[in-house]
Amino acid sequence: MSMKLAILGLLMEKDNHPYEMLQEMKEREMHYYMKIQYGSLYYAIDQLNKNGWIEKVEVTSEGNRPEKTIYRITEDGKKQFQTMLLEQMQEPPQLVHPLFAALSFARYGDQDRIAEIVRQQMESMEQMVHKMKALYDEHVPYASRSSLHMMWGGYLHALTEWNWLKTLYEEAKAGKLTEIGAPPEGFPDGQNPS
Repeated sequence: MSMKLAILGLLMEKDNHPYEMLQEMKEREMHYYMKIQYGSLYYAIDQLNKNGWIEKVEVTSEGNRPEKTIYRITEDGKKQFQTMLLEQMQEPPQLVHPLFAALSFARYGDQDRIAEIVRQQMESMEQMVHKMKALYDEHVPYASRSSLHMMWGGYLHALTEWNWLKTLYEEAKAGKLTEIGAPPEGFPDGQNPS
């Protein structure tokens, strides 16, 4: 659904050609915020068109270049966009992380290799923190408030992830992932939001 929602959302902004929509998705780095497989764009366009949610506005051709089809969202498409948007907002968040499955059994693994992998993950996430902050800062002058919330949320998520990975790395480096019981220093005492 994310690809179809993204296409309809972009067409809410302006009529567009699929390649230009793809460039817009990449420029906005949408793959950080939603499940988007860029290779499925043209298939999703075909499906939206068959359902009557988008329609061809014009087909142009310049010289030897392939034809360029411009699409727009239909009235039914605007209704479908609202439905998809609200359904997406109601989806419960998932607490899934690639490291969680591995951490369940990390005490049996090569502790030096584990520490090295976590260090690499931490460094990668540090770059992501900077990238997400720069993306937010770049869009402040012209992005909608809702888009800024999305970008700021992505930045805060990356920052929290980086801090967690730093703690995990320190524990792994010290060989503490094999210990039983005692929580690491600085771990919260089970406090939950009230």
